[in-house]
Amino acid sequence: MKAGVEELTSFLADHPDVEYVDAILFDLCGIVRGKRYPRQDAKGLYENGMQIPFSVFLLDVTGDCPDAGGRGFSDGDPDGIAVPVPGTLKRVPWARVPSAQVLLTMTEQDGSASFLDPRVVLQGVEKRLRDDGLHPVTALELEFYLIDRERMSDGGPQFPIAPDTGQRDKNTQVYGMWEIESYAAVLRDIEYACNVQGVPCYTASSEYAPGQFEVNLRHVSDGVAAADHASLLKRVVMGVAEKHGFEATFMSKPFTHMAGNGLHIHLSLCDEQGNNLFDDGSDTGSEMLRWAIGGMQATMAEGMALFSPNANGYRRFAPNLYVPVGRTWGVNNRSVAFRVPAGAGPTRRVEHRVCGADANPYLALAAVMAGAHHGITSRIDPGPANTGNAGEHLDPDVPWTWRSALARLEGAEVLPGYLGAEYLGLYHATKTAELEKFQSVITPHEFAWYL
Repeated sequence: MKAGVEELTSFLADHPDVEYVDAILFDLCGIVRGKRYPRQDAKGLYENGMQIPFSVFLLDVTGDCPDAGGRGFSDGDPDGIAVPVPGTLKRVPWARVPSAQVLLTMTEQDGSASFLDPRVVLQGVEKRLRDDGLHPVTALELEFYLIDRERMSDGGPQFPIAPDTGQRDKNTQVYGMWEIESYAAVLRDIEYACNVQGVPCYTASSEYAPGQFEVNLRHVSDGVAAADHASLLKRVVMGVAEKHGFEATFMSKPFTHMAGNGLHIHLSLCDEQGNNLFDDGSDTGSEMLRWAIGGMQATMAEGMALFSPNANGYRRFAPNLYVPVGRTWGVNNRSVAFRVPAGAGPTRRVEHRVCGADANPYLALAAVMAGAHHGITSRIDPGPANTGNAGEHLDPDVPWTWRSALARLEGAEVLPGYLGAEYLGLYHATKTAELEKFQSVITPHEFAWYL
């Protein structure tokens, strides 16, 4: 659905100081792209949409167009029409000049949805679940680091200067309240910006490294909205961090000997009346919950290139780091890939713990929902729940390198039926080109070892 011009008119009347409207979308890599409209020109965006090349959704992480599937240079780089999503026009609290932003979705020239938009990919998967009477309730958790804006001599990141001490932060106090208090000003402004932008954040916690935090989002009964919230949260965190003199990174593994950044996806499924189909009154959940986990296990390997979309992401996976190293599941157990959290029956859900924080939220959630649906319709038994430490050894049947993950995606049997074979082919081509470009660089480490 396209937002009407009356939404813009009302917003501008309520915010007479706003000078610009940023029209934004999230590409294949989750990078924010778009155009900035002066206030007086924003009406045209709502009336006619924004002409922008389809290839903007097929850029690699450096912004290069690899001409994936002949889309870009080969086809003359045609435009589609990006249109505003209703209800997403909000102020940008951290902007230097009074500004607003609106989220866009991509359409063909005839107004039909474009399959190249990751948001549209997720819409298609969610519709398939709803058509079968399975209504997702979901939330995405994101971990991130606040780092010093000044890099090390080798280009690597530095831990931030703690605001309360003025010294380089060295504290690793998971759930530490002193760390929350030390960074209270930036965390407060993140909360404020989320409230302004309709992003339902509600708790923050310190994580396993200096300057590392997690911000939680409330569960919603709309998977696309949940992915919108996660994507917008990343934009909020980066914008607010910069305002406070930090840089924020969602890179999966920015520090070799410290915890990585994860994206944890919480999912339950309800019936038409809102009853949780994963709840049967037990702590382990219903048979349907176990089938959903079985499907997630069955699709984990072919989805790794979506869950961990770059070379750095595979550094995050190692034994005994509270990071999944196999297709494991368990109840109230953080060492597994698919965790059933403790809690009251109506909240019974699966926490998918595989993704890095730099995964595209739309594509990651689409793959998780696809796995759950596949498991339910095929009634896949996940096997017995893991107890104790399930994170001691890497599962040899899961690809733990970027190249092997892309190979498994190329040969995927389940996910193409959900996310679309053509889309996944273009994703594979784009990321393979990115991998080859990455591999072409001679690193300082190679000079140190081999010169």
